[in-house]
Amino acid sequence: MVRRSVLPTSAAHDGLPLSANPLFARPGEARAFPRYQLPAGPMQPETAYQIVHDDAMLDGNARLNLATFVGTWMEPQANQLYSETFDKNMIDKDEYPATAEIEDRCWKILAGLWHAPEPTDTIGTSTTGSSEACMLGGLALKRRWQHARRAAGKPTDNPNIIMSSAVQVVWEKFANYWDVEARYVPISADHKTLDGHNLEHYVDENTIGVVAILGVTYTGMYEPVKEIAAALDAIQADTGLDVPIHVDGASGGFIAPFLQPDLEWDFRLERVHSINASGHKYGLVYPGLGWVVWRSRDLLPDDLVFKVSYLGGEMPTFALNFSRPGAQVLLQYYRFLRLGFEGYREVQGTCRDVARYLAGEIAGMGPFELWNDGSDIPVFAWYRKDDANPDWDLYDLSNRLREQGWQVPAYPMPDDLTGLTVQRIVVRNGLSRELAGRLADEIRDAVGYLDALDGPMPRIGRTTTAFAH
Repeated sequence: MVRRSVLPTSAAHDGLPLSANPLFARPGEARAFPRYQLPAGPMQPETAYQIVHDDAMLDGNARLNLATFVGTWMEPQANQLYSETFDKNMIDKDEYPATAEIEDRCWKILAGLWHAPEPTDTIGTSTTGSSEACMLGGLALKRRWQHARRAAGKPTDNPNIIMSSAVQVVWEKFANYWDVEARYVPISADHKTLDGHNLEHYVDENTIGVVAILGVTYTGMYEPVKEIAAALDAIQADTGLDVPIHVDGASGGFIAPFLQPDLEWDFRLERVHSINASGHKYGLVYPGLGWVVWRSRDLLPDDLVFKVSYLGGEMPTFALNFSRPGAQVLLQYYRFLRLGFEGYREVQGTCRDVARYLAGEIAGMGPFELWNDGSDIPVFAWYRKDDANPDWDLYDLSNRLREQGWQVPAYPMPDDLTGLTVQRIVVRNGLSRELAGRLADEIRDAVGYLDALDGPMPRIGRTTTAFAH
């Protein structure tokens, strides 16, 4: 997750009221409004719109934001569908049975795409995003582990979950919120992802599962799920411990089926119990949608599922939220119908081609070395060579690009690699080859400018973009 730097609020501005331009306020209407209090009375809708509209103008240009994975564009027909359905409440399946049925179709489509043995007879759900979906997948792992331990007369007070040190922050939250010990396997230059190496040193009888990431947030690389499963097979053969895998496919779940169809990462591997993906990333839908699907119904414990009445029958529901928008679910189904398999393959393939082009351009610039080249998901990262000009760093380059409107974050790698700073580009639908070429030129110009300085860039007072994974 990328967090934009917040506009500073000075003490001088803090006490000032919001003001409305007299062109937008009607005669006799108030033109000043408290900043942090509810106004005393109503205002005309046109005035309220203009105030909010003008504030929002200060946000960045979404097309030039290469930090976020989140989709920011859909066709006019999708926008029309969105405007017609934004009032639908996904939890109210009795009031909106057609939307509930479409949700059912969507996760079954994904179950088939991810090679579930019985796609129409397993279970899945939509969520507010892949973070909630991760939480649900983790909860199912923990509850199944608790059931097995209690059935064997063993304690359930010290569960742990194993993941890469480059994990997305949601898994840290999961471990914190649900009282599970997080065991982080450090990445290194020799092991750039969690790949099964030394996994036996982390697994024990209290391990509820291993998280494999299909598209690491830091770099975009796939973690080799098949190799992780093989390592767990070997551990089971030696110890009898049967440890399942949850695949965090927030991005890769909508990439691998179309661009790497022969890659075994999904339910083709029996050890994979559940998979989540983000509809609002490479699912190509507006923000606010995630998915989680289980290999089979028995892998989601019944005591986590609530039954909701609709159309005289019952529908299972498993969620952390209650009321939430249903429009994004309808947009996902629109996207499935609109693109089909071949359409998704073409869109994702174009993004990957642009990512690899940009990676090649950056690799050809003197100061940089690629960490990866965007061949997995259309995301790649690079770092500075040891002999690069010491007068500037990647944070300076990021700030220089931001002056031109581009958001290209720089940040330190996780534990055991914190001394290494990388810069990352996320290529999403909408970053054309032409725009990518202009960005490459902007990076060259910025490097030339920084290299030509007479001395080091100042560090006192430097601002950088806050970044959280």
